[in-house]
Amino acid sequence: MKVPLLDLKTEYAQLRDEILPALDRVCKGAAFVLGSEVEAFEREFADYCGTKHCVALSNGTAALHLGLLALGVQADNEVITSPNTFLASAEAITYCGAVPVFVDIDPATANLDHRLVERAITPRTRAILPIHLYGRPTDMDPLREIAARRNLRILEDAAQAHGARYRGVRVGAIGDAGVFSFYPTKNLAAYGEGGALTTNDDHIANFVRAARNHGQTARYEHEFVGYNYRMQGLQGAVLRIKLRRLYSWTARRQEIAREYRRLLAGARLDLPVDDPLDECVYHQFVIYVSNRNAVAAKLGAQEIETVVHYPRPIHLQPAYSSLGLPPGTFPLAERACDRALSLPIHPGLTHEQVAFVASAVREAVGER
Repeated sequence: MKVPLLDLKTEYAQLRDEILPALDRVCKGAAFVLGSEVEAFEREFADYCGTKHCVALSNGTAALHLGLLALGVQADNEVITSPNTFLASAEAITYCGAVPVFVDIDPATANLDHRLVERAITPRTRAILPIHLYGRPTDMDPLREIAARRNLRILEDAAQAHGARYRGVRVGAIGDAGVFSFYPTKNLAAYGEGGALTTNDDHIANFVRAARNHGQTARYEHEFVGYNYRMQGLQGAVLRIKLRRLYSWTARRQEIAREYRRLLAGARLDLPVDDPLDECVYHQFVIYVSNRNAVAAKLGAQEIETVVHYPRPIHLQPAYSSLGLPPGTFPLAERACDRALSLPIHPGLTHEQVAFVASAVREAVGER
């Protein structure tokens, strides 16, 4: 039985009759950059997230960059974040001329360990950048307490966590601002690149709206040197259609995750811990195994597609070798990166496919 990690072609076939008229509407109106579809998506996504503002952007990395700038991050500042994520989280800090300062992860969740944050703060620290990895909310209350006491800002990296809730509140509405990616593989995905920043802060929203459009506050009125980080009108149209389905898609992902957890109970592997007070949206369903390559090969032989997110933590990437952080600096993040394996999880998976994957995993890893 062939089980793909993701099935975007089938998803498009299901949405085609809605997508094509929407794209035609954008083309007829020649609203190719920003425009009414993007503005409508901003209103709808802000409402979904429970925030006052949403600013649509060209991609998630642009959202991270402008979010950090809006929080006052500048040259020689430090921003505390996790080494266990995609490089873009650190890159955006570097774009500001600041330095990423990593702390190790909580092995139960693979997210930033708030207990290690305080000791990483220096006089140069400006912000904390927690990542809601794989759709699982970071423990935000302790971070908010630290930030309030130490006069720091918080930018939530919710690129993988559309719709996740922490203590009943949507991610992206907890820190000073939150950022999202709509890359084609995300739970809410564009047909190309896309991103957004959410916030309840008028100043942050106004800055990001101007900064995404060359620093313009009115046509040809450039208040500062900005960027070309505008969302395309076609992407706004696509995202509006998909946003209406995000509730049901998320519910199906959560159902699949429950099936996996039930079917994999007692197998020789580890699973992240979900806090019952929170809501994970399962951008990925990750298992942790000590013989990852062998397990992936056995699953591949049965046409089960898997992938490794992320095989090397950021501090061990050549791009950040200048930080001088050798292997062993963040042992828990390094161990997670050595053992993580993502199984197929998307709304189109059938019960039979989930059961087939779980059975193949049990056979590959053995029992405890």
